[in-house]
Amino acid sequence: MNYVREIRSLVGNKPIILVGSTIVVLKNKNKVLLQHRSDTKEWGLPGGSMELGEDLQQTAERELFEETGLRSKGLKFIDVLSGKDFYFKYPNGDEVYNVICVYESEGTFGKLQLTDGESLALEYFSFNKLPLNLDSRAKKIFEKHYFNNESM
Repeated sequence: MNYVREIRSLVGNKPIILVGSTIVVLKNKNKVLLQHRSDTKEWGLPGGSMELGEDLQQTAERELFEETGLRSKGLKFIDVLSGKDFYFKYPNGDEVYNVICVYESEGTFGKLQLTDGESLALEYFSFNKLPLNLDSRAKKIFEKHYFNNESM
């Protein structure tokens, strides 16, 4: 059984602390890979929750492959983000306080493809033409690390 589903079966929608990894995949340093999420209908970065026994880098590698079909040539650690700014309420009512380990992929290989049902689409966007319905967590990551403190 999936760890998060097991916890949810015990606590319902109540807030939990969720630890996971997010991967920033750049193309030519000016485009970023986003997934159109099937749960929130927003665009966000590939990533997800840590499973029992994984370390955060393994989580990033697994989630990148599961959600995009891509494998990373290497991951560069960017940041760990947490706190009240990373509270999130899913459409189904599940509440989480995220602890997000952010990695940037140092190149990818494989075929970009929808593989796990968590995405409606996968697309590279220029940083100056990001979708309006951008996930709040992705927006905060971009503002902190990719926009020199400029507002989006």
